[in-house]
Amino acid sequence: MSTSTEQLSDQLAATTLLRFATAGSVDDGKSTLVGRLLHDSKSVLADQLEAVEHASRSRGQEAPDLALLTDGLRAEREQGITIDVAYRYFATPRRRFILADTPGHVQYTRNMVTGASTAELAVVLVDARNGVVEQTRRHAAVAALLRVPHVVLAVNKMDLVDYQESVFAAIAEEFTTYASELGVPEITAIPISALAGDNVVEPSANMDWYGGPTVLEHLETVPVSHDLTACHARFPVQYVIRPQTAEHPDYRGYAGQIAAGAFRVGEEITVLPSGKKSKIASIDALGESVDIAWAPQSVTIRLADDIDISRGDLLAPSADAPATSQDVEATVCHVADQPLAVGQRVLLKHTTRTVKAIVKDIPSRLTLDDLSQHPNPGQLVANDIGRVVVRTAEPLALDAYADSRRTGSFLLIDPADGTTLAAGMAGESFATTKAVVAVDEEEGWDF
Repeated sequence: MSTSTEQLSDQLAATTLLRFATAGSVDDGKSTLVGRLLHDSKSVLADQLEAVEHASRSRGQEAPDLALLTDGLRAEREQGITIDVAYRYFATPRRRFILADTPGHVQYTRNMVTGASTAELAVVLVDARNGVVEQTRRHAAVAALLRVPHVVLAVNKMDLVDYQESVFAAIAEEFTTYASELGVPEITAIPISALAGDNVVEPSANMDWYGGPTVLEHLETVPVSHDLTACHARFPVQYVIRPQTAEHPDYRGYAGQIAAGAFRVGEEITVLPSGKKSKIASIDALGESVDIAWAPQSVTIRLADDIDISRGDLLAPSADAPATSQDVEATVCHVADQPLAVGQRVLLKHTTRTVKAIVKDIPSRLTLDDLSQHPNPGQLVANDIGRVVVRTAEPLALDAYADSRRTGSFLLIDPADGTTLAAGMAGESFATTKAVVAVDEEEGWDF
């Protein structure tokens, strides 16, 4: 089977999956907004709605509490708050969606990092009565750090401020100014009432001064970039296939999921970190031979030469191969209860490769309230975001996170018990950051 570049573009244009996350302060109405989206877009099963209505009646509420559609944990339902990241899948005739409803409490900021790490859009909710608060700025900063390309400011509870345009305009201006300084490329402000349904799925009759899209309309129409020509093609090897059967005595294929870009038969590739070169002899996808494959397809690639390749190696076009290094400078979001300290031994997991490493330095910790840098904190604790320098036992081929969210990210893991300590983003922190942290070279490494 042969797939041309034109066919590839057509197929990608038809891909209508949008991953998005919701965030905001406590009681801003995130779960209610998600529940309203599910309910009004008719993405709720009858038995789910019946269960919500029953739970609402048992709590003395006449109308169904749509937040219960996403708050699945018993503690969440009892306390009326969101604790865990709740993933929901729904679809409209125009697009499919994967949404992550993330907690609003400060102590659960790390959960927002999890929910927004793969998101192409973040919906940040603000209570119209309170305006932009500390947690709003924190969530905007996390979205900027994670390079989320689209941010929606949903000014909620407009019904409680008499749908005043001036209230919405002031909040939108303050947030847009702050987020723009962080380098967020696109910000869309929408006035809503999640409880009443204003501007969530249907346009509001109470805000005729607003002429923009509803939340769902924006989610359905926001452009999702699939321009593979702008991506660095990367293929982390997950498994080496060698059947050694009578039918396939010499078959040697390298299986995995394409992390970014596209690969073509006949293309010269470089194997990293060894640096050896070969050409792609064939690509197998779903049991058939294809001429081209692209992210995020799972395929098996065969090479023209027999090269020592194993799990954790990375295939990349020779003309666009990343540099390898044992020194990683990155921004990390600390997600564990135990601290991360200078000199600590960790495991670094990058795509399918896991190597031993040492935290060489923690140059700074970010204060999200005013974006100031606290120098040399010595350690990072839960929910902290800071710059780290890590020395790895083996070379790694990391891209800058700004260029590739998939191959520019990594995890730091506790080798003792496998606990994830931090999520890392290689390269600069924010899109507007220009300064490079200088680090003194130290001796004493034992690898």
